Amino acid sequence: MFSEAIVAIDGSKFKAVNNRDKNFTDRKLKARMQQLEDSIARYMTELDRADREPALVTEDRVEHIKDKVETVKKQMRELKRIGKQMAQAPDGQISLTDPDARSMATSGRGTGLVGYNVQTAVDTKHHLILAHEVTNYGHDSDHLSSMAHQARDAVGKDTLTAFADRGYFKGQQILDCMQSGITTLIPKPQTSTNKAAGLFDKADFRYIPSKDEYRCQADQRAIWRFTTVERGVTIHKYWSSACPRCPIKSKCTTGEYRRIARWEHENVLDAMQRRLNRTPQASRVRRQTVEHPFGTLKAWMGATHFLTKTLPRVSTEMSLHVLAYNLKRAMQIFGIAPLMEAIRT
Repeated sequence: MFSEAIVAIDGSKFKAVNNRDKNFTDRKLKARMQQLEDSIARYMTELDRADREPALVTEDRVEHIKDKVETVKKQMRELKRIGKQMAQAPDGQISLTDPDARSMATSGRGTGLVGYNVQTAVDTKHHLILAHEVTNYGHDSDHLSSMAHQARDAVGKDTLTAFADRGYFKGQQILDCMQSGITTLIPKPQTSTNKAAGLFDKADFRYIPSKDEYRCQADQRAIWRFTTVERGVTIHKYWSSACPRCPIKSKCTTGEYRRIARWEHENVLDAMQRRLNRTPQASRVRRQTVEHPFGTLKAWMGATHFLTKTLPRVSTEMSLHVLAYNLKRAMQIFGIAPLMEAIRT
């Protein structure tokens, strides 16, 4: 079934039992405290008015306002207690109903949910879920190697080809896959500040491996200058001595020299980019493979998605959904009778 050994890897956010109002981050806590302070200010203003002009505010209204003030003060004391707990949390947020659930951004602008990030590796031929993992990290960048290795073990092959989206682009993860015989196809994120400013991007500089240097748009040599370690990563720096006198410098850099940084294993990323150039349908293959299972699972699970609490129980719940999905897929592929016979043998 898995002779091609090709998978698509992706993650999707699933809602937890925890309501958004029962999840607190530093920003949300400050906003809620400000709302309560504004409420108290309004109530105190009305009480002052009652003292000045008793005829305009009834006694029942005054008692009601005093009850409101006491309720708001109680809520503020509770928020301060939550703030102390939140300060001790490793990621600076706390969920009251499901302590393992986390607030995560989604693809829609300004939207998000409190839940879990489910990672899957899906076979491109039969659309079976070969591996899955439930995490409470909102990003995908640290999960490529783990999911690819699990998928390779599931197909029982020494090699594997894995498609993923830009969220998985991380040099060390791609290097780990390459060293394990896993071929990756992941587009590079478009995050260049130079390109956004209308200047030449790093992609506009051609690297020459035999000379360990770059050739710029003005056909000048940007040679190696020094090597440094930044955040635990070895980086080589290059630039050309001709930069100050370059006639097209205004299109390249606003500084004195255009410096180019190169990761010590960037040849791995260059090789992957060449594979992507030869595989223009990579993005389409990934989307049509891995997004359909997520949509199917969420439709089955309903609007609330997960029904259990804490990461171990949620992981078990997800495993049951994946098992059900794979069984239904297998019924479609083989037919019920042949599948039952295969299970018996």
